[in-house]
Amino acid sequence: MQKIDKKTADAYFRTRTTLIIIYLAIGFCVSYGVVLFAEPLSSITFLNMPLHYYMGAQGAVLTFIFLLFVNAIVSDFVDKKFGLLDLDKEDKEENVVNK
Repeated sequence: MQKIDKKTADAYFRTRTTLIIIYLAIGFCVSYGVVLFAEPLSSITFLNMPLHYYMGAQGAVLTFIFLLFVNAIVSDFVDKKFGLLDLDKEDKEENVVNK
């Protein structure tokens, strides 16, 4: 297994931490922001339901599922950018050769 230098590891974890904070902020806004603005959002309808009710019943769950997929795609991109995805492939190939 190859070692990663400290600069690369620090940059990787800084990027991942920033992304996690962004995802948590989006989740917080979707969960609690809708509650805070329920009265103004009640005039907007989505699928024949008031928007605040829809977001409480379905929208927040759908947003979190969407964030899971976005996280998976972005994580692969970040891993490739820092060369970590290639290390996993090399380790697997090395294990197959050694067996």
